[in-house]
Amino acid sequence: MAFDPRNIPLTPIEARVLATLMEKARTVPDSYPLTLNSLITGCNQKSSRDPVMEVSEGEAQEALDSLRLKTLSVQISGSRTTRYEHNFPRGIGVPDQSAVLLALLTLRGPQTAGELRINSERWHRFADISSVEAFLDELRERSDEKGGPLVVQLPRAPGAREQRWAHLLCGPVDITALQSAQSTASASTGGSNASALQQRVDTLEAEVAQLRATVQMLCESLGVEPPATQTVPAE
Repeated sequence: MAFDPRNIPLTPIEARVLATLMEKARTVPDSYPLTLNSLITGCNQKSSRDPVMEVSEGEAQEALDSLRLKTLSVQISGSRTTRYEHNFPRGIGVPDQSAVLLALLTLRGPQTAGELRINSERWHRFADISSVEAFLDELRERSDEKGGPLVVQLPRAPGAREQRWAHLLCGPVDITALQSAQSTASASTGGSNASALQQRVDTLEAEVAQLRATVQMLCESLGVEPPATQTVPAE
């Protein structure tokens, strides 16, 4: 039976655990399959994660148990420690390339086709953006018999040139809430940039004033007239 997120969606932690397993299989194959501690570290990375999470050991273990029941992960009991690996493409019912895109959307949040192509370089090298878009279209048009769509194309954000994509592994996307969060983040970033710019201007003005005072002192000690100060006309 094909995975259907409309009936049994993944929890955010299950999705993070599953995507992290797939990421590490592609980017650090020498340490894969992962131990529980390595998996938790990967889930809680500060970089390449949106949102950033703080997954506990108990939450990670619970997610692994649930994913195993859904045939999306596999537990490997070794002589020294238990390790875990994903069964992403086969469990979800998609080709490897589509699994890469789904995992990236799960780990990094909504992205454009261009961003997905760049971010997938260490996972799978897509020929061009058109190739990425083709796989995204397949995921969006996935038939009901196969479990329904797995991605959605979001409305174009104000000022954006391209539309972004989001995964549906955890069920339908609340587009209104997502746009509100993006607007808040943009406003916060804009405010921070303005504050940083003002601080830089203040610092430069203080340095200019100090230089002028130094020039004035040198001119007085040499008995010469200081150079005329040029002013910039106000616009």
